[in-house]
Amino acid sequence: MSTATNYNLPALSNEGGLSAYLSQIKKFPMLAAEEEYMLAKNWRTTGNIKSAEKLVTSHLRLVAKIAMGYRGYGLPVNEMISEGNVGLMQAVKKFKPEKGFRLATYAMWWIKASIQEYIMRSWSLVKIGTTTAQKKLFFNLKKIKNQIAPKSEGDLKDEHVTEIANKLAVSKDEVVSMNRRLSGKELSLNSPIGEGGDEWQDWIEDKGLDHELKFAQREEMKQRKNLLTDSIKILNDREKEIIYARRLNDEPTTLENLSKKYKISRERVRQIENKAFEKLQKHMLNSAKSKNLLPAN
Repeated sequence: MSTATNYNLPALSNEGGLSAYLSQIKKFPMLAAEEEYMLAKNWRTTGNIKSAEKLVTSHLRLVAKIAMGYRGYGLPVNEMISEGNVGLMQAVKKFKPEKGFRLATYAMWWIKASIQEYIMRSWSLVKIGTTTAQKKLFFNLKKIKNQIAPKSEGDLKDEHVTEIANKLAVSKDEVVSMNRRLSGKELSLNSPIGEGGDEWQDWIEDKGLDHELKFAQREEMKQRKNLLTDSIKILNDREKEIIYARRLNDEPTTLENLSKKYKISRERVRQIENKAFEKLQKHMLNSAKSKNLLPAN
């Protein structure tokens, strides 16, 4: 089940173009919870390929929707969709319906992971950096920038660079460098996707899919919160307080204030924060894998 050749899926070829593919996958109906459960059980117990195929095709629109969220990285959308489809097929292979959540919720982790791996390969991440913090910067810079400086173009103001660097635990130079690499890669929602003149926003308007995506996102957020609540117990009291103050509050406490509270240097506070955050991330990742929420590799 590792390749698309196992299934009778619409082809993402150059002949018909992306718009033809999007039109084709809209014809596959979304599944009711009961039908999805029965198909998944049938696939797991009997290996019925038709059941698996129906699970895959009913979620192809979800993959395309998620892939379009990454179009700002300047890579071919059809390639990102293809990678996302691989993640979807892996999710179907691993999906256990008896755990109580829908396939869309579970598949989002796999789809995003596949697309992000493709983006990182394409962007030569060796040059960007491979630490957890640098990957987080790569995929979160645009979102944070839109929150604190929504209309900024070109280089960021120094105070914005400092704020982003503190939030993502990277250096200011890394923020400046990444911002310059990502600048100018945005694609408009009004960009044509085929010879027929269709636009992204025409295709995005799909109330049924939007509802399913929002539901999956809510479920994913609930899973993340549960992982955080469980994982934060491994930290000692001072680590917990610093993590909450620096990472989990809407308005982070300054290093200066925390250094006064604990009677230690600001650099020592930063060291404790970074070490505690690494411990927390590692525990959450291992927990997610043990609960079959993430790829095991």
